[in-house]
Amino acid sequence: MSDHRLDKIVFLDRDTTDRGDVDFSGIESLGELVSYPTSTREETAARIADATIILTNKAVIGATEMDAAKNLKLIQVVATGVNNIDLEAARERHLAVCNVSGYSTEAVAQHVFASLLNLMSNVHRFAAEPEKWAESPIFTRLDYPVTEIAGKTLGIVGLGSIGKAVARIGEAFGMKVIAYGREGSSGEGPIPRLCHEAFFAAADAITLHCPLTPGTRHFINRDSLKLMKPGAILINTGRGDLVNEADLVDALRAGSIRGAAVDVVTPEPPAADHPFLVAYAAGLDNLFITPHTAWSACEARQRLLDGIVANVAAFRRGEKINRVV
Repeated sequence: MSDHRLDKIVFLDRDTTDRGDVDFSGIESLGELVSYPTSTREETAARIADATIILTNKAVIGATEMDAAKNLKLIQVVATGVNNIDLEAARERHLAVCNVSGYSTEAVAQHVFASLLNLMSNVHRFAAEPEKWAESPIFTRLDYPVTEIAGKTLGIVGLGSIGKAVARIGEAFGMKVIAYGREGSSGEGPIPRLCHEAFFAAADAITLHCPLTPGTRHFINRDSLKLMKPGAILINTGRGDLVNEADLVDALRAGSIRGAAVDVVTPEPPAADHPFLVAYAAGLDNLFITPHTAWSACEARQRLLDGIVANVAAFRRGEKINRVV
């Protein structure tokens, strides 16, 4: 029987997950853990040369990196998405690839409502103008609209675990919840599923929780934005490419929708000439951007680490948990 304590575990980008507030003892018990804050593509091959297990959140592992790691058995993605791994190359080399799913459901659902409440109450606009407080003789300003979410219609695209959690919270706030009904999907269930045009026309806020596929790429575009209410809000915590970002900026500038909150962009990190950053710099204040932090609650990151420990233990037992390859 092999001594797994001798396994070398290399975490290529620990700073994407750890800010000193989560417990790594479970992972440390799996073998010799070597961690790097981040790793460039040029640095990766040398760092994993004698690794048995690789942990990576964003660091890319392709065929070249796999061939550089002669002892490699398992690539563990410290996330749900595995787009940074060449899965076909892993199959060809009989390497296991695992992800972790479900760890961030509550954190993302919370972020959705933090964004929605911010935009409906215009908190970010009022908070950014403290110099104007002294100018108000009654310390009240009505410069920006504040709207209650109770009684509004929340449209959810993708009723997976996160979409259902968002629906639960929306109902607790007194919102009417509807879901986007894909062609061929069942309209049965507690949440009404509406067809494309009816969904966009009915929703006061739309939140995206569907996977990114060729069919959902740029699901939000010039045409779908035109179907939305003028007072509607869009929230994207899914993937950047679910939205045609230039079209969204145009709609926000024109005031054809009230506002948008995005936690994801394409690419990440965005270049200086990304449509969102250019719009921000020009003073577009009905766009609320966060840097892919919806998933990052301390509790969620601990569940993520615990999921990695469970995956590695299962792999060593010959079982398949969260196996992508």
